[in-house]
Amino acid sequence: MKHIVKRGKHTESYDPKKLYASIYAACLSVREHPGSAEVIADDVIKNFEKWLEPKHEVTSNDIRKKAHDFLQTINPDAAHMYLHHRVIW
Repeated sequence: MKHIVKRGKHTESYDPKKLYASIYAACLSVREHPGSAEVIADDVIKNFEKWLEPKHEVTSNDIRKKAHDFLQTINPDAAHMYLHHRVIW
């Protein structure tokens, strides 16, 4: 089981549904079609989990940066929203 170190220094288990939801929401926020947003989120999750596989523990910041990198290659506008949503919203 993968452990995520959160900003408050506590840990929780990795939940791909949470990452999927945030990527999907970022895609929708830049007017990506819902079907396309699903495909993009699936692709980012697939690539992210390949990166995550050898790791036992990562920080939530590591997740945000790496997921952003994968999303950046597919939809730069959605990647920007994903990375900066706390600041914008």
